[in-house]
Amino acid sequence: MNSQKILNEVEEKLNINNSESKIGLLKSDFFLQKIFENLPKKKLLEIIKYNNNIKKRININIKDYKEFSEIYSSIEIELIPIQGNKYNNFINFDKNADLYFHIYFTDNKEEIKRNYFRKNDNIAKINIIIDYQVKSFNDLFSESYYIESINFKKFYRNNITNMASMFFRCYELKKIYLSNFNTNNVTDMHFMFGSCQSLKKINLSKFNTNKVTNFRNMFDGCSSLKELNLTNFNTNNVTEMSYMFSGCSSLKELNLSNFNTNKVTGMSFMFSRCSSLKEINLSNFNTNNVTEIRFMFSRCSSLKEINLSNFKIKNEIDVSGMFYECSEELKKKAKTQIKNLSDDAFRSIFR
Repeated sequence: MNSQKILNEVEEKLNINNSESKIGLLKSDFFLQKIFENLPKKKLLEIIKYNNNIKKRININIKDYKEFSEIYSSIEIELIPIQGNKYNNFINFDKNADLYFHIYFTDNKEEIKRNYFRKNDNIAKINIIIDYQVKSFNDLFSESYYIESINFKKFYRNNITNMASMFFRCYELKKIYLSNFNTNNVTDMHFMFGSCQSLKKINLSKFNTNKVTNFRNMFDGCSSLKELNLTNFNTNNVTEMSYMFSGCSSLKELNLSNFNTNKVTGMSFMFSRCSSLKEINLSNFNTNNVTEIRFMFSRCSSLKEINLSNFKIKNEIDVSGMFYECSEELKKKAKTQIKNLSDDAFRSIFR
C-alpha cells in the first residue's frame, strides 16, 4: 500500500469535517506510526465524539493503552451507583477544556455518549477510562449524589495537578479505593472530599502531598468519618488549611504532629464543629505566618486535651470565637498555653 493511499484512507476513516489538515491533528510521529501499522491489520482508529462542545478525539484501540502506557497512559475508574429510581451525573464534563472520557456500562462494550444515568438503566457498575492528556480532576465527580463506590483500578501517569472538589457532595459515597492513586504532582486538594457525609474511612496512605499548597475544606462536612490517618502527609508547601476538618463530627482523635505549618496563613474554622474530637496533637504547629485563625476550635465541645505551647499569635490577628462553645477545661488550658495575647484578645477567643 503506497503512502498516499494510506493517507487517503486515514483521512477517510477519521472523517473530520473541517478545513484544518486532518493529519495535522495527530498528536505525534508515534501516533502516526501506529495508524499506519494498524491500517493493514484492519485495526482502524475510532472517533470518539462526546458532544458538540468538545473536540473530536482520535484514539488507538483502548486495549493498546496498557501495552503503550508510557505513551498512552490512562486512568480506569469503576463506579457503583445506588440502585433505584435515580437520575444523576456520574461524571462531570468541562465543556471548555479538552477532557476525554471513555464511558462504558458493565456488560456493554459500546461506549456511552452521556455523563449521567437514568432510572431505567439498571446499572450495576460504570467503567470510565480517562485519557492520558487530562491534567485536572477538578469537580470530576462533584455533586454526583448517588454514587456508592469509586475504585481507581489503574492509574499509569502522574500528570494530574488539580483534584479540587473532586468528590465534593458525593453524599452517598461509602467506599473509595485509592490504592493506585497517583498524587505526585497535585498542588490543589481544596474541597476534595467536602460533604462526603457517608464516608466512614478513607485510606490516604499512598497520597504524596509534597506539592500541595491548598487543603482548604478538604474534609469539610465528612460527618461520618470515624478515623483519619494523615501521618504520611507532607505539608511543607501548604499555605491554606481553613475549614480543613470542619464538621467532621464523628472524629474522636486526630494526630497532626507531623504537620509542618511554617507557610500556612489560613487556619480559620479548621476544626470547627468537630464535636466528638477529644484529642488533637498539634505539638508541631507553627503559627508564625498565620493571618486567619478565628473560630479555629469552635464547637469542639468534647475537646479536653490540646497542646498549644508552640502557638504564637500576633495581637493584630482576628482571634474571635477561636474557642467558641468549647469546654471550660479547654479554655483554662488555652489561657495558660497561648502566649502574648492581650486581655481583649483573650476575651474574644471565648466569645
